[in-house]
Amino acid sequence: MINPVRHGATAELIARYKAEPYVVAADVYAVAPHTGRGGWTWYTGSAGWLYRLILESLVGVSLVNRTLRVAPCMPPGWGPFTVQYRFGGTVYRISVVPAENGAVGVTVDGVERQEHDIPLQDDGVAHVVEVRVAGAGAGVPALLGRAVPAAG
Repeated sequence: MINPVRHGATAELIARYKAEPYVVAADVYAVAPHTGRGGWTWYTGSAGWLYRLILESLVGVSLVNRTLRVAPCMPPGWGPFTVQYRFGGTVYRISVVPAENGAVGVTVDGVERQEHDIPLQDDGVAHVVEVRVAGAGAGVPALLGRAVPAAG
């Protein structure tokens, strides 16, 4: 319901939604006679909601107590990707790549980590992070050998 593109797939959906198909609506009405109609488009919080949806749910990057967790849920066919994450004056360049020969794990500035979460520090130095995942692009990716359940 939150993805505006889904409301513009057919002429019938466009006629019902009656809102811009490229803007997140704050409301999609559920009561007749406006069922399915988008409302409060260009709402102040909608950009932030979409950002969090993509960054946290699809890309899998989330902040937990000054620590980054990276657990991507990539669709089939996606290859490696990179995210730049700013923490204060520090930039973390995070590359998510398929694991070679099952060698899943996380490196920060070339050093393999035993823990897979990434502790953040605001030291003004650019950091390079590599997250190697199993099953990238296979439909149900796994991070560090743990399967991610498929939506159903």
